[in-house]
Formats: sequence, structure tokens, C-alpha cells
Amino acid sequence: MDKITFIGAGSVAFAKNVLGDCMLVPSLQSFEFALFDIDAERLKDAERMLSHLIGKLGSSSSVKAYSDRKEALRGAKYIINTIQVGGYDPCTITDFEVPNRYGLRQTIADTVGIGGIFRNLRTIPVMLDIARDVREVCPEALFFNYTNPMAVLTNAMNTYGGVKTVGLCHSVQVCAPRLLKHLEMDPTDVQWKIAGINHMAWLLEVTRKGEDLYPEIKRRAAEKQREKHGDMVRFELMRRFGYYITESSEHNAEYHPYFIKRNYPELIERFNIPLDEYPRRCVWAIDRWKTMRDELVGNEGLTHTRSHEYISYILDAIETDVPFKFGGNVMNTGLITNLPREACVEVACIADSSGVTPTHVGDLPPQCAALNRTNINTQLMTLEAAITRKKDAIYQAALLDPHTAAELSIDDIVSMCDDLIERHGSWLPAYH
Repeated sequence: MDKITFIGAGSVAFAKNVLGDCMLVPSLQSFEFALFDIDAERLKDAERMLSHLIGKLGSSSSVKAYSDRKEALRGAKYIINTIQVGGYDPCTITDFEVPNRYGLRQTIADTVGIGGIFRNLRTIPVMLDIARDVREVCPEALFFNYTNPMAVLTNAMNTYGGVKTVGLCHSVQVCAPRLLKHLEMDPTDVQWKIAGINHMAWLLEVTRKGEDLYPEIKRRAAEKQREKHGDMVRFELMRRFGYYITESSEHNAEYHPYFIKRNYPELIERFNIPLDEYPRRCVWAIDRWKTMRDELVGNEGLTHTRSHEYISYILDAIETDVPFKFGGNVMNTGLITNLPREACVEVACIADSSGVTPTHVGDLPPQCAALNRTNINTQLMTLEAAITRKKDAIYQAALLDPHTAAELSIDDIVSMCDDLIERHGSWLPAYH
């Protein structure tokens, strides 16, 4: 029996979406869904929920929970990763509280910025441990990473883990349709081209039957900016740099040095920026789980409709050799020619029986590549820090981050990093 291993299966609702999708795909019948999570209670919940779903959907697949990660991986053909190291308490709280003391405010803190750096530093060692298991018990498996920070973790698995890894993010497939819906434009029959880096990929082209929709998009966006709405940062970036970005305004507010500034507090109001947004979402999710658990886990009548998540479509394409195009995070093997080859980039990829093949993009518009490089600098230095275990590389990653560097002095950035290292304690390996 072929096996799909789901690491981080305690993300029960996401497991329902991803594996529920797979249960509805004919080519993925008779697969074993092997579940692993360090939280035994959540793991049991996921197994129970998916067992009910298999019965309701009439799938011939099976589900099995494992307490041993290596055994969950043994013989896997595909691996789906959704882990979060350190969780909300204590690590996410630390990522926000310590920078706040220095006057450095964040919104999401899971990609770059000081929060993204430390999320990487505590997650990369765990990912490389998983990679060692993969090389031992399922070396030919294809690894799909959903965990943030997407670009650095996918890079680490490919470059240092020796595992064939593709990163999948929700923002690509919804970018153009949601933009058009927000601007009250028809999203049907729309074609688009997206490329860049994760959370900062660019909507390079958006057309309908050969007609360029960008002029109308920009006209309506300019009108929209006259009133408060939830996407003001991306509309401002599109106005100044010419292209729309895949990930949300609350994310992009902290990827750039222009929006969250102590000396210009009016910008927070002007661009409707939700500071400390991710901790609020975490608290909401924790509270929501108390009621959602009953809806999902104990519901023998639970059913499922196929979601927009890429993974079931990718696996179906590989199994059937019917090609499927999707936005994936892969190493930049000359795909985007004006970004560093060492970087992980987000480009259109084709899945078929040969696996996943990324497509060539060429040069991005120079201003777009320049903005991407400001984030790539921090990504690559963070990876350097995780591999070498040198504190200086942590400092350098933070010093190169656009938002952090725009707000704090060199001395404060170094001191903040030291405080974060101390607060994280055993969640980080030793640095020298």
C-alpha cells in the first residue's frame, strides 16, 4: 500500500482539508494516511476524525496514527509537513513581547522580520531531523512543506536536508480572484502569471481573453484607497512599484520599511495596519478549537467537499500523468534570472508522472526583484545562522531586515537578538 505521511497532524482542521481532498481523488484510493504529531491528544483526534470521514466518503484509503515519527515516514511516497515549533505559548508570545520592548512592532511575524528569523531558528533543526529520517526510511519520497517561514525552510530541506522538497502556500491560487472580487470585477476566465518569492510574489500579468486587466485594476484600486479597507498596503505598493503582491497587506506591512514606523504613527491609521494581529488570531484559534473539536472529531456524519488546496491536485497529476500547473516554492536554478541562485523562489510548476518541474521566468521587473532581494538577504543570513550556529549571523540577519533596520539602531538590534536567544532558551540550539 502506498503511503502519504502527514507530519503535524494535530492541525486537525487542515488535515481534514488536505487528506479529505485526497480521499475524493480516484488515483489516491488505497493509500495509507500515516499521521504523526508530538501532541498525542491532537493526534488521536485527527485519527478519529479522518476515520469517520473515510467511512462517510466511502474511500478505500486507510488512516493510522503513529507515535514514532520514523515509522510514520517509513516507505512513504509523499510527505506533507505542517509543524509549528514552539506554538503560541511560549514562542509566538516571545517573538512579539521582546521586540515590543524595543519599540519594534509587528503584525504576523512568521516570514521575515525579527519574528520570522527566530521562528526559522527554532524550526530548521527540527526540519533537518525530519530530513535525516526521510533519507533513512523513504529517500525517494517527495516532501511538501506548508510550514512558515516557507522560503527558508524549503531552502533548508533542499540545500542541507537532502530531501526533494516543494513549498506550498495558499496565497498564489487566491491572489488574482480575490483582488478582482475586492474591486468588483469579474474573476471568470482570468489568466495570470505570478513569480517572485513566497509572500512577496508578483502578479506580473492578469488578462481575460488577451485583454490586460491591470489598467482597470489600478483605476479601481486608486478609487478604493479613498476609503478604509483591508488591503491598503498592497494597493499602495502596486501604485508605487507597478505590480500587486500575492500575500496580504498585514503581512507586507512588515516586509518593507515604509509602513510601521514609530516616528510616523499616523501611517498605522492611514494604511489600516493591524499590529499584533497574529497573537490575536492564535487566541481566537485556541478558543475556536474548543467548539470546533466537537464539530470535527466526534461527528460520525462528517463529510467533505474538495478544497482549493493544491496538494490533492498535485498528487493526482503525478499518479495519473495528467499535468497540473500550480505555484510552488523551489530552489532558484536559474528560474528567475535577477534573483540569487541560492534563494528559494515561487514560480509556476508543472506536476506530472515525472514529479514536479518548475518553469523558467527570466528577469522580474527590476523594482520587483530589488524588493525581493531585500527579503532574500535576511532569509539567506538566517539559514547561514541556523547551519553555522554563529550568533554573528543572527545579528546580521536582523541587521539586514528592512523593517527592523529602519526602526532600531545596530546596538539595539544586537541587544534584542540576545534577549530573544535568552528567552527562547531550550527552543534553540546553542549558538556561539
